[in-house]
Amino acid sequence: MIKKTSIYRQPSFHYLMDSEAQEETREDYDDKQVVTEIMARCFIPTVITNISWEIFHFIGHEIRITEAMDCYGAVVWPSALVLCYFLETNTKQYNMVDKNVIEIGAGTGLVSIVASLLGAHVTATDLPELLGNLQYNISRNTKMKSKHLPQVKELSWGVALDTNFPRSSNNFDYILAADVVYAHPFLEELLITFDHLCKETTIILWAMKFRLEKENKFVDRFKELFDLEEISSFPSLNIKLYKAVKKNQRSV
Repeated sequence: MIKKTSIYRQPSFHYLMDSEAQEETREDYDDKQVVTEIMARCFIPTVITNISWEIFHFIGHEIRITEAMDCYGAVVWPSALVLCYFLETNTKQYNMVDKNVIEIGAGTGLVSIVASLLGAHVTATDLPELLGNLQYNISRNTKMKSKHLPQVKELSWGVALDTNFPRSSNNFDYILAADVVYAHPFLEELLITFDHLCKETTIILWAMKFRLEKENKFVDRFKELFDLEEISSFPSLNIKLYKAVKKNQRSV
């Protein structure tokens, strides 16, 4: 009996293992395929100049972005590409046309540019020292191309929110964020800013690269205020894409 049982169980076990291995292989392949497609949207010039710039291709447009290599906020990070790709390929479910959209930590402005080219009313925000380059990139890539003229505004997380972004006038359909969580000391202020800008129907679309334990702790803290849903994952980049709404509110 024991021998007979083991004979019948062994193939089932190996079948299960084979199925799991095949599923992991398939997921790994799919991840690499999508990541390859995302990264192919970026063209890095081979000619060296005194100004760092890159070209990206989204929504049928060539988007030229000027960067500053001496500042984290003035560089295009992979999370921004992931979010841009998601917006471009999910226009039916997340339609940006005529929607009020704000990007926090906009950096070089790539995500805001893509949202604007998709038809949104966009407000791109970041620290005061980044606004010059942000405005330049947005103006250069959206002028005569976007349905609505994007705005660029200063937003230091947690600072003068009631003055600069009064709750009564915050009617954002979407908050966009790419790679805003990393080793900086303003995570609590970031959370306060998310909460301040959100109304009951606001949807947060947030691409995040996991590097350190701080990221996991922030996600746990974030879940105290928001219903968080992972809508996509890119293991080879260590990036996850989230959708969030305020807690105890119906998802849109």
